[in-house]
Amino acid sequence: MSEKQEDFKQAYYKGKLALERGRYRISIEQLEMAKKLSNPYSKMGGEVRIWLVSAYQAANQMQSAIELCQDLIKHPSSDIRKQSERILYILKAPALKRPEEWLTKIPDLSQLSEEEETKTRYRPVGSSKPRQRKKLEPKPIDPSEINTKDNQFVWVALIAIVILFIVFLAR
Repeated sequence: MSEKQEDFKQAYYKGKLALERGRYRISIEQLEMAKKLSNPYSKMGGEVRIWLVSAYQAANQMQSAIELCQDLIKHPSSDIRKQSERILYILKAPALKRPEEWLTKIPDLSQLSEEEETKTRYRPVGSSKPRQRKKLEPKPIDPSEINTKDNQFVWVALIAIVILFIVFLAR
């Protein structure tokens, strides 16, 4: 594998990963590098550009996203053309106004450095080790305290079933 192909794969992977992690600036940088290293008319070149459109959109660079998407409509691959047409339709759709109380504010984490990101005091749910609980064993029961007398329940239930069966057949 050539060095150019290796650089392309690395930039493409890093760009996708950064986009998925919400690091849009880094994603755009890496995907633009992968874009330069790829053939614009290949299917892989089209996929890189589709990811780049998503990164532009996530970084609120709508004009860049729309321009790139309009270029992709002329791509040789029918899959890339269809996907870019769908994305362009969404990008050009009018924004709906939503009341403030419907929205949840999410802090912008794009300015955090890698060190700050790993040092945050908040951890996702389930990331810590579960606490070991002491298993309480039930106290042993003395066999002499167990009531072993037959209370005739089985016989009463059996007689009741037989009576109900006879009444049902008599009708």
